[in-house]
Parts: sequence; structure tokens; C-alpha cells
Amino acid sequence: MTDASTDPSVIEPAPPERGVFANRTLNMRAVQAVGYDMDYTLIHYKVEEWEGAAFRNARDRLVARGWAIEDFTFDPEQFTIGLVFDLALGNLLKATRFGYVVRSRHGNDMLSFEAQRDIYRETVVELSEPRFEFMNTLFELSRASLFTQLVARHDSRPLSGVRSYADLYWAVNDALSETHMAGELKNDIVADPDRFVDVDPNIVPTLLDQRSAGKQLLLITNSGWEYTSQMMRYCFDAHVPGDGTWRDLFDIVIVSANKPRFFSETDPIYRVVDEEQSLMLPHVGPLEAGHVYFGGNARLVEESLGISGGQPLYVGDHLFGDVHVTKDVLRWRTALIARELEAEIHDALGFATEQRQLESLMAEKVATDRDQARLRLARQRGGGKAIAKQLTKITDRAIELDDQIAPLARASSALGSPVWGPLMRAGNDKSLFARQVERYADVYTSRVSNLRYETPFAYLRAARGSLPHDHAGS
Repeated sequence: MTDASTDPSVIEPAPPERGVFANRTLNMRAVQAVGYDMDYTLIHYKVEEWEGAAFRNARDRLVARGWAIEDFTFDPEQFTIGLVFDLALGNLLKATRFGYVVRSRHGNDMLSFEAQRDIYRETVVELSEPRFEFMNTLFELSRASLFTQLVARHDSRPLSGVRSYADLYWAVNDALSETHMAGELKNDIVADPDRFVDVDPNIVPTLLDQRSAGKQLLLITNSGWEYTSQMMRYCFDAHVPGDGTWRDLFDIVIVSANKPRFFSETDPIYRVVDEEQSLMLPHVGPLEAGHVYFGGNARLVEESLGISGGQPLYVGDHLFGDVHVTKDVLRWRTALIARELEAEIHDALGFATEQRQLESLMAEKVATDRDQARLRLARQRGGGKAIAKQLTKITDRAIELDDQIAPLARASSALGSPVWGPLMRAGNDKSLFARQVERYADVYTSRVSNLRYETPFAYLRAARGSLPHDHAGS
């Protein structure tokens, strides 16, 4: 009998939390090239360490500005991706796919339902409005932690030079940008990668399978060459067969890509001619396999590889910079990496029995509410004591159902994040994050190595969408 754990020809089915989920059908056989982002895509960081370090570095920059915030601390459990900053009111929001606010936080405190209703009764979150900023990626967790604490501090003791909550947001943005651009944080990571990086040894076999299937692979990252080369070497070289290195996995490497501009503009490109010294020269003509390039644009990639439209697949973690623009401008196929899915799906599986119970009770509650409404109308139309008696009985049952549903609904709403609830849901509706994923990501999954379960020859079919009338008459 063949041992699946040692026989590479045996493809094990994916665990539920490691699935690849399709919004639009994707035929992997038709994909000629696959481009990959690096940070939080090919390389996953330990969020508490990476974002904690970014938080502290940015905080210290704001302290140098004269703000007494040395006591601020980072707690990643308080935040998740997919939330929205309201720059006008200094709030952090979770919204449904239609933009209706379902949870909100001001400073260090969650708003009550009543306060939230009063504030956002007539507000629809539109991401195109400058008032709102979306949390696209895990890099946003340190931003949210700094922003909310600054709001609380500014409310109690106004910070110098601040005229609005938007000023706080952009101050945090500048501090975090300086943190990443200055290189101090990345130097710390390179010096101690074991502390910061969660290595996935199954990514290399996944990429090798794709190469063997005839696909051209590209690394397209905003990180600079020095950092990229050191981190890719650390994460992948030990897992490449024989004397190979991570460079053997990719036909073309593009660093400092300046996404999302890379996908929408036609910036010039440079070739790295001395990889040790990071020396560059302007490049003219098609990109050549085996070389490292700086900057450039996606149109040049298409021309160099002889592909366009739906043939390339780009895989990244940034909902806007990697997925939205790529789909919107180029019509490339897109895959979103969201590691948070694993914990959320795991929690949902553990809650499956209670979820079925909740759905059964809700179905009865719907029927009960409908009967209650009909009996009230019958009483209004002059129904006698029999109608009144039925109404009393069904009202009592409705109250019983509410008491049974409430604890289950609370538990369901805390799956994934006890503060904000499931990433992809907002109550019974899809979340605003889920709507963005649905619009711009052809497929989504928790990590790159999940693609190995599906193989480079998979036909990933989208599930049939549900509509409110689907079960009419059933």
C-alpha cells in the first residue's frame, strides 16, 4: 500500500481551512504565467512580532514629534483586516457589503448599538469617498492600533498640531511609511528572521509543480532588492532540490515595483546589473529570464511574456494594490491570500452543530413572526377570542425563541474575531471585505501552498450563488 505522506504522486485532499475558493471559474490549465507578491504572500510574517515592531517604531517617531504616547501598546487581537477608518469622526467601522455599519469603535471603546445607530443611521460607507480608508492587509493592524489610541488620547488631552481626526490618521500614515522606507525594521527582520517569519516549506514544491506544468513564474514585489534577496534566500533555499536557489523558481524577478502604480502606469524599468552592490542600468526592450529588474510596469511584462488579458494570474495579499487594480485595469486573473481564513474556518467547523441549531431556530422564528403578523391583522379586522388566544400563544413562543437564539447568535458573531466577528460576514449579510473579495478576486485562499492541493491543472469552479428566492416553493 502506498504511503501518501512519502509518495509525491499522491495528492492529498485539502483540509477545509486550506481550500481554494472560487468567485469566478478559473481554469489553471489556461494560465500561462503566475506572478507572486512577496510580503504576506510568499513570505508570511508572525503578525504580533512584525506589526508589533512596526507599531513601536512608528510610535517612537510620533513621540519625537512631541506627542507623549510612550505608553501606547500593540494588541493585534483588537483588530482584523477589512475594517474601515472613518476619518471624519475618528471611528473604526465594520460594514456590510452595502456599506451599512454593524460594529464601530471610537478610541479604545466599542460604541453601543444605540450610539452607533444614532451616528450612522443615514450613513453608507462608500470607499470612493475620501472620508473612508479601508484596511486592505495585515500591515494595517499597527495603523489601527496607533490610530484608535491616538483618538482616545486626543479626546482627553488634545495633541499639538491636530485639528481633526484625519490629521491623526495621516500622521500615523507618515510615521509608518517612514518606518518601512527607512529600512530599520527590515534590518531587524533580516538580522533575526526566526523571530519574525513563519516559513512554509510547502511553497517551493507548489512553485516547482507550476514550473513543471509549463507556467512562467514571476516575483513582483514592492520590497527592495537587498531585502528581497535575503528574505527569499532564508525562506526558500533550504527547500529547493539539489544545489538550486530561490532564483531557480522564477523566470523574472521585479523589485521596488511600486504597486499599485505598476499595474496602471508605464513607468520605466531598470536592470540590476550588480546584485551584490544593487547597481542598476536603464533597460530597453523585452524582459529577459533570469534577470532582476527594478520598477517597470505590467504592460511590459505582458509584452515580454507574450501574454495578456485573462492569461496571467497574480497572487497577492493586498486587496487593493494586488487584486483590485490588477483586475480593474488589466483584467488579469487574481488570487487573494488571506491567512485569517484558516482560524475563521476552523472556528466555524467547531461551531457547526450550534450553527445548525441556530439555523433551525431562525427558520422557526421566521415562520412564527409571519404567523404572528397574520394573527395581528386578523385581530385588527375584528377577530374574536380565538384569534386573541392564538396570538398570545404564538407571542409566547416568539419570546422563547428569542431567548434560545440570542446566545447562539452572539457566539456565531464572535467567530474569527471576538471583537469584530467573522472576516467575511457582517451579521447575516456578507461583510464589506467579502464584497471587495467577491468583486476583484477570482479565487481566494489562506496561503500559496494551498494551490498545490488543487494542482496546476485544476478547473476551479465557482459555487452557484444563492438568491433570496432560491427556496421559494420548496
